[in-house]
Amino acid sequence: MTKNANKKHIKNRGIYNNLLKSLIIILLLLGVFFRLVNLDRKIYYGDEIYTSLRISGYTYLEMNQELRNGSVVSPKDLQKYQFPNREKNVVNTINGLALEESQVTPLYFILARFWVQWFGNSITVTRSFSAFISLLAFPGIYLLCKELFASPLIGWIAMALIAVSPAHVIYAQVARFYSLWILLILLSSVALLRSIRVKTKISWGIYSVTVALGLYTQLFFGLVAIGQGIYVAVIEHFRFSRTLISYLLASLVGLITFFPWILLIFTSPNPETVSWTQTQQTRLTIAIRWAGIVSRTFLDIGMSPSSTLILKLALAPLILIVLALIVYSIYFICRSNPKRVWLFILTLISSVGLPLILEDLIFQKRYGTTRYILPSILGIHLAVAYLISTKLKDNSSQLRQKNPWIILASMLTLMGVISCTISSQSEIWWNNSPEKNQYILPASSLVNKSPQPLVISDEELIDIQILGYRLEPKVRLLLVEKPNIPDIPRGFNDVFLFEASESLRAGLSKKYNTQIKQIYPPLWKLQHHTIAGRAGVFTNPVPETESR
Repeated sequence: MTKNANKKHIKNRGIYNNLLKSLIIILLLLGVFFRLVNLDRKIYYGDEIYTSLRISGYTYLEMNQELRNGSVVSPKDLQKYQFPNREKNVVNTINGLALEESQVTPLYFILARFWVQWFGNSITVTRSFSAFISLLAFPGIYLLCKELFASPLIGWIAMALIAVSPAHVIYAQVARFYSLWILLILLSSVALLRSIRVKTKISWGIYSVTVALGLYTQLFFGLVAIGQGIYVAVIEHFRFSRTLISYLLASLVGLITFFPWILLIFTSPNPETVSWTQTQQTRLTIAIRWAGIVSRTFLDIGMSPSSTLILKLALAPLILIVLALIVYSIYFICRSNPKRVWLFILTLISSVGLPLILEDLIFQKRYGTTRYILPSILGIHLAVAYLISTKLKDNSSQLRQKNPWIILASMLTLMGVISCTISSQSEIWWNNSPEKNQYILPASSLVNKSPQPLVISDEELIDIQILGYRLEPKVRLLLVEKPNIPDIPRGFNDVFLFEASESLRAGLSKKYNTQIKQIYPPLWKLQHHTIAGRAGVFTNPVPETESR
């Protein structure tokens, strides 16, 4: 290479490196933006309602007894059980989980309660805690890449990938523990690799702390810890070396710290009941579904099982490209790295993902979902970041030889940006139970249009709370216990029934000799005329012979 050609090559490399740095910075800024924009736009769905209930310190039983007492309540009255107040403290938050959801561990809810107390009562504030925690994943994955690969470039590319990853952004805007779980997986991974490298008591002590915090955040962290144990055992050739013994002791300390909650789970079991896990599926359907789940690592425009066939067929080629890239990235990292690198990534990917896939295939159910395989998604990002950085920094290649990888990296990040943009403007997404909650927004709009509306319901209070966040202050609610038929108080232009049981509809129709018309799937309306000269008063007076 001549002197002039060498100068030109160096100049081009400098321009190329500057462009790469600029692109990474832009993606990081976009990642921050997508996590913080429109935090209150999407519907506040059932899991988040439970989060707020725990933050408030009330139990579901207390909420049910106090709201279903025969009195008319306002949307503001519902909020008493969604935000902290002076009646309850953090001990009540822990007790609520212990009594009603012992399978859910308390660390996130304790921290979120303090966050809401400090910054105020609103959906934006509650969700902003998860968004803030998710930003800490950027330095977390950077540190992990430095420990695993000893490469800052891989760390920067990994940060850029998770910054606009739809899976990360979606759960960064949800008032649940997933962002904290991701952060603790990263911190425990960094602590483990550093402990293996420096072999000090302090480093192993830090690792044991991350294990305890991880378990107190999400029970599935136990599978991640088991994967880390398999990694250490294989690296140490299954010999009781100093490293393996240190790992076992550190893990034991973390487990002992978590033992009180383990005891609680066995003495007060409250198994989570989720109907979607019982859906019977063929193995072909399971394979297609898992392809969609894994592809959300880079691509997600809101496709769900209820999406149209045209949309599914249109996205199929992109999903196949994403899956092929993931498989090749894993192959490439296994071929190009020592065992201590590729084994760590394989155990991270397999720790939770593999058991769930096997469970789905064996029982032909739907146990696997995106939020459960977040550790696997982290491992995939590490593998893809290594592949891209290796191809882009190859000094032996000319720029034109790097072009395919530049195009591929650009396509991945563009898919992420487009996915996050679409999601940020939506009021309901696939993770908000759209099959059930898609009717909340139109139903609440119909109720809000009435000057003096009353909503009667004997539905579960979680669904009523979802509706309550969308109702205007003028709306009043009468919440009844099945199979009671309430007396309708005077003073309302319109009386609506929300998710009312058949017995409630039939009982009110008979009691007031009126028809009940369905005006939207979850919403019915009592048909009546106003009394002359008394507009806004419900026609049928409360029967004097019937007690309230």
